[in-house]
Parts: sequence; structure tokens; C-alpha cells
Amino acid sequence: MFSSPDIQAILVSLQAASLGTILGLPLAIGIAWVLVRSSFKGKAILDILVSFPLVLPPVVTGYIMLIVLGRQGPIGSLLYQTLGINVVFTWVAAGLACCIVSLPLMVRALEVAISGVDHKMELAARSLGAGPIKTFTSITLPLAYRGIISAVLIAFARGLGEFGATMIVAGNIPGKTQTLPLAIFTNLQTGDEANAIRLVAFSLVLASISLITHHILLKRRGFRSQ
Repeated sequence: MFSSPDIQAILVSLQAASLGTILGLPLAIGIAWVLVRSSFKGKAILDILVSFPLVLPPVVTGYIMLIVLGRQGPIGSLLYQTLGINVVFTWVAAGLACCIVSLPLMVRALEVAISGVDHKMELAARSLGAGPIKTFTSITLPLAYRGIISAVLIAFARGLGEFGATMIVAGNIPGKTQTLPLAIFTNLQTGDEANAIRLVAFSLVLASISLITHHILLKRRGFRSQ
């Protein structure tokens, strides 16, 4: 049904979305906890910065990443000169793009989950001698686990659909960085609508699985009371 390049594009999409979710989850949990449980000067600025990938055109996000991660960029040059690692125009760059664009969605979902955890239980744990980390890992995270799973599914689904930022920072290289959305774009550009429709159908299946699972989690008893 699918050609070898199509299968490779699907695999790259799954790899990039998975990497983006794995990289973004701990960062999103930390940011969400800070926004919910902390009060400090600059909190509003952090909140605004987190939302930037939602309002910036994905192409702009990708271009900023290209500048930062390129061989002449502050991070890219350091990685290349010290470790010989080139990030841009690799599937890892696609994964980083997925991480950046899905991070705001993860943070917002986790904010809801963490704010739903009874703060009195956290204070009780602290009063019994548990440190901040112990309280967080033994009280906050277990009680917010449904929200964490929900955030993971949202991020993964968003990563599967990422196009603009990936195109700029990773390119559209068949067999290397071409993702499922980029493969669909390429097929439409070359006039192969039949293959594009097959890939679109597969994309709908993947997205539906993620969203249905997310919906089930939201409807599970107890989630809304967290």
C-alpha cells in the first residue's frame, strides 16, 4: 500500500513526535509546576514566553531554530566544534521542532492537572518531613498522572502534524528528514494525489487514535476532580 519512501516518512514522523514528547515532558512539568505553585517577579513574562510558539507562524519558529542550532549559531556552533554534532537538517532537528511547537500545549494541560491537586496534601507531606522533591514525586505527580498522560497524547498528536518549523530547520529530505506531512506536501506538489490521499488517511488514523485516547482519559471518573 505504501512505498518505501512513504514508510520511511511515517517512521521519521513517529520518531520526531516521540523525541519531541520525551524532551518536552520534563520541561513542561517543571514550567507548569512553577507557574501553578510559585509566585515571583517575571512569572507573567514566563507565562507569555511559553505561549509564543502558539502565536508565532511555524516558519518563524523554524527559522529561529535554524539560526540558533545552525553551525554559525550559538548552540549549533558549540555542538559542532566540541562534539562534531550537526543538528540542523537531521531527524533530531525535526524532533526538536515538535518539542518547541507542542510545549505550550503540554504546559497548559499540566497546569490544569497540577492546579487540581489538593495543595493541602502537599503541605501535609512537607509537614511530615518530606522535602520538595519527595513531595513532588510522591504526591503531586501521582495525583496528576491522568493530566500527564493527556499532555503526552496532545504533544504527540501535535508533533505528528508538525510541518512549517520542520520544513525550515530539518528540511524535506526523503528518507532522512521527510515527515508524513512533508510527504503529503511533496505528493501534492508532484501531482500524485492518489498517494497523498493514502497518506492523509493514515494521518487521520494516527490523529484519531491519539484524540480518542485523550477523550477517554478526560471522561474517566476522577480526572476532573484532580
